[in-house]
Amino acid sequence: MSPSRSSRASATGRSASDVAAQAKNSPALSLLARTGYAVNGILHILIGGIAIGVASGAGTGSGADQSGALGALASAPGGVFVLWVIVVGLAALGIWQLLSAALVRDPDATKRAAHIAGELGKGVAYLAIAVTALTFALGGSSNSASSTKSFSATLLASPGGVFLLVAIGLGVLAIGVVFVVRGVWQSFTKHIRVPAGTVGKAVVALGVVGYVAKGIAVGVVGILFIVAAATADPSQATGLDGALRSMLRLPFGGAILVAVGIGVIAYGLYCFARARLAKL
Repeated sequence: MSPSRSSRASATGRSASDVAAQAKNSPALSLLARTGYAVNGILHILIGGIAIGVASGAGTGSGADQSGALGALASAPGGVFVLWVIVVGLAALGIWQLLSAALVRDPDATKRAAHIAGELGKGVAYLAIAVTALTFALGGSSNSASSTKSFSATLLASPGGVFLLVAIGLGVLAIGVVFVVRGVWQSFTKHIRVPAGTVGKAVVALGVVGYVAKGIAVGVVGILFIVAAATADPSQATGLDGALRSMLRLPFGGAILVAVGIGVIAYGLYCFARARLAKL
C-alpha cells in the first residue's frame, strides 16, 4: 500500500473511532444507558419474585425469565409505559456496549479479542431483550422457554448439531462461572464508583450476592443445554425459566430456589445502584 493510501486508511480508522467515541460519550446516550441498567434491575427483581413464587407454589403462571417478567409488566396497570422505557433503555445500553466493543484497545491481541467478544455479547443480549420488550409493548407475546426448545430441536436435527449444542452449553456454563467468580472476587467493582462508608458496603454486598446467584442460574441453563444434547431431547433445554424450576427437583429444592430468587433480586437492586454509579 502506498504511503498516501496508508495515511488515508489510518485517517479513516481514526475518524471512525472518533465518531464512535463521540457517540458513546454523548450525554444523551450515557443517560439512556444508565436508564438501561435501571430497567434491567426491574426485570431481575421481577424474575426473582416469580422464582420465589414458583418455590412457594404460587404464581406459577409466569415464566421465571425475561419473557415472564415482561408479560407480568404488560398485564399490570401502566405496564405498557414501563415496557417502552425498557425498550429505549436497553436498546441504548446495547448500542453503548457495541460502541465500547469498537473502541477496545489492548496491545495483547488475545485479550483484545476476548474483550471485544464480551462487549459484543452483552450488546447483542441487551438488544435482544429490547426487541422482546418491544413485542410485548406492541401487544404481542413471546415465550423464551419455547423458543429455546425450538432452537435446540433445530440444532439437534442438523448435521453436527449435537456438538454445537454441547458447545453452546459449555459457553453458557462458562458465562455462569464468570459471573460467580466476578461476584466472589468483587471484580465488578472496577466498573462502578464505589461510595464510601456503609452505602458502598451495601452496594458491594448486593453485587456479590447478585452476581453469584445469577451465575448459578445461568450455569444451570448451560448444563440443561448439555443434557439436551446428551439425551437428544430438546425439551430439556428450557432456558432460564426451566433452569430455575429444575432446582425444585434437588434436595431442599424449594429453599435453594428461594435463595437464588433472593439473589436475583439482589442483582436487580445492584443494577439500580449501577445505573447511578457506572463508569460510562
